[in-house]
Amino acid sequence: MLSNSSFLITGGTGSFGKTLIRHLLNSDVERIVCLSRDEDKQHLMKRDFSDERIHFQLGDVRDPNTFDISLKGIDYVFHAAALKHVPASEYQPLEFVKTNILGSQNLLSNISKSNVKGAVFLSTDKAVAPVNTMGMTKSLMEKLVRASNDIDHRTCITRYGNVIGSRGSVIPQFLNSLRKNGSVDVTNPKMTRFLMSLNESVALVLHALENGETGDLFIQKSPAASVETIVLALSEILGMKNPIINIIGNRPGEKMHETLLTSEEKFFAIEGEKYFRVPNKYSDKSNSRESWSGDNEDYTSVSTNVLNVEELVLMLRNNAEVASILLKD
Repeated sequence: MLSNSSFLITGGTGSFGKTLIRHLLNSDVERIVCLSRDEDKQHLMKRDFSDERIHFQLGDVRDPNTFDISLKGIDYVFHAAALKHVPASEYQPLEFVKTNILGSQNLLSNISKSNVKGAVFLSTDKAVAPVNTMGMTKSLMEKLVRASNDIDHRTCITRYGNVIGSRGSVIPQFLNSLRKNGSVDVTNPKMTRFLMSLNESVALVLHALENGETGDLFIQKSPAASVETIVLALSEILGMKNPIINIIGNRPGEKMHETLLTSEEKFFAIEGEKYFRVPNKYSDKSNSRESWSGDNEDYTSVSTNVLNVEELVLMLRNNAEVASILLKD
């Protein structure tokens, strides 16, 4: 699918976008349009990526006219543009509605009028039974995609947990704090979070693009760890003993544990070796199972493989993003 194809990546200057672009440039893609509203990040990326196949476009998904230009000649779309910081979403919910819901609808509407063959919309575990505004807006974004009956322009969804090394990950913050202060502030050390690498996040969207039908939802089977385990593992990597953990209390909109699949979604899912695929049951009546009684367990960050300190240290030491952060200082 990559060969001689053209791609649009919204939010392309973010951590995911840059990792995806590096991957695509290692294949024989024809063109990549990197869409974002941050001119400074685009300027920096132009210096890092000296490849004539990349085209940078300044624009905002909130403006439907943005896609009049960016979708021309595009075969496939990866929609990563989003506002995603939970505390900010609690105090400025309307801004998250404008970007995560209305911006996504702008893209969906324009895809239906284009020659795009397929698109993948990126979501988050916080969209499952959401308790914060960010999760609620992502949940509604998923509903928009799953409600689409546009078979000619296949649109599907991927859901992520904590992506190690990404802008929204706590790991870079913890590393910096441990280095500077020998301590770290945590809301609750017993909280658990799913963990995956940026490279795994790229592999997931490519898997969804190749295997997905309109409305399908894809999840990677991922391990998890408690916040306390993450701090202790990072301390061990830095060669620190007995780091100071300052407990500052839960912030508005935070969950103790995250969920990647509800029990209903898990029951309807087609399980593979590495991924779950949840077909859009609204368009695929063959997935209707009247016998389901709702007694399956959710796929949560405590029901998955929960790593101990030694296991997480091994995982982090083999992670390219963590290695890059450690080499910066």
